[in-house]
Amino acid sequence: MAKSGYVVTSGSVSLVASTLKYVLGVQAGTEYGVDLKKLRIGFNGVDATDAPTLVELCAVTFATNAPGTNSSPVTPRQVYGRHAATGFLAASNWTSVPTVVTVLEEFLLSPNGGLVMYDWPLGDTPDSPLGEGFAVRCTSADAVALRAAMWFERC
Repeated sequence: MAKSGYVVTSGSVSLVASTLKYVLGVQAGTEYGVDLKKLRIGFNGVDATDAPTLVELCAVTFATNAPGTNSSPVTPRQVYGRHAATGFLAASNWTSVPTVVTVLEEFLLSPNGGLVMYDWPLGDTPDSPLGEGFAVRCTSADAVALRAAMWFERC
């Protein structure tokens, strides 16, 4: 199968101090899974005294609160490959958490201009079952804003 790549972006998402927030997520359709390729997160904090933010990449079944339910829908944009209907759904800024969630990776990132740009090495990319996907969630000790992007291929 020829590869086709997509990107979803969160826009600006505000974090409330000490409150877990699902920032960005993508759900596979019934025909293709999500093969996560890249993750981008950047904070707009300007205060060097802000505590690090916990950033978590999660596998999500979306048993409840799938993208577009209690969240702002985001349109996946195809950036390369053959065009095909995929059924991908994406969203940002959840007001009610999705379920069932498994944390795959976690790290601390300074909101004082903190930035992560990570590309998974070939053969190490996490992929989802049909109808499931991934989400990025953050917990910050301080009120800051961020922007996130997830790059993925259909699998």
